[in-house]
Amino acid sequence: MKKEMILHSFDGTELYVQRDAPRNPHAVIVIVHGLGEHSGRYEYVTEKLNGYGYAVYRFDNRGHGKSGGARGYIEDASKFVDDAHKVVRTAQHNYPGLPLFMLGHSMGGFIAAAYGVQHKDTLAGQIFSGPVIQELPAFEDLKQLDMEKEALTRIPNGLSHLICRSQAIVEDYENDPYNLKEFTVQLLTSVFHEGVQKLLKKLPLYTYPCFILHGENDQIVPADSGRYLYERISSEDKSICIIPQLYHEILNEEKEKDEILQEIYEWIEERA
Repeated sequence: MKKEMILHSFDGTELYVQRDAPRNPHAVIVIVHGLGEHSGRYEYVTEKLNGYGYAVYRFDNRGHGKSGGARGYIEDASKFVDDAHKVVRTAQHNYPGLPLFMLGHSMGGFIAAAYGVQHKDTLAGQIFSGPVIQELPAFEDLKQLDMEKEALTRIPNGLSHLICRSQAIVEDYENDPYNLKEFTVQLLTSVFHEGVQKLLKKLPLYTYPCFILHGENDQIVPADSGRYLYERISSEDKSICIIPQLYHEILNEEKEKDEILQEIYEWIEERA
């Protein structure tokens, strides 16, 4: 059963949300996508999760996809966290009593980790795919820019060739009209410099059960970012899997994605 909806976030920004659910689900998953992409890229993941008996909520971050907000722009990374909380509350309202998990990829992993620090009692656990926890080498030059002058300067999205080993996935990404072709300096700085620095200080406050997955050959978000998350959080129930040879989008790798999703399913089942 599919439903598309518009939720109004705390400041009135419209969030495009999709809910896909089987009959009588026994758990709920909220998916938080990464920088520049959108929730529509998680169709296969959603179908698999539905097959496992999970209701799935996925939404476009503000400034992305079909959601409102200036394209590729955000004043403060905390707004992403507040938007995610709006979706979580909606899922809880529609499925009261069911265990709710959050799956965050890349920047969505950053959002999920920040959410976990801020909202400690709303989830049953979190799954991370290539999470951004540390500052990225690709955005190191941002520190040299004058934010008062350069905040609205747009930086081209030049990372598509590194997302996955599959050339078909790369081509689909580049041809997808809902993927952002550029980002503002304000967004990149708010998340990947200021936001990350704030999160690093608070990681010891994180206590959720979590499953961290990362491609060993991830050239966008190095696998050390996932390792750092694992080492710094205070969760008693935490697992990490660094997968040999894989790039950034491990859930899109043609040969390995089903096995990875099966591992996520088994992890959730032990906690749901």
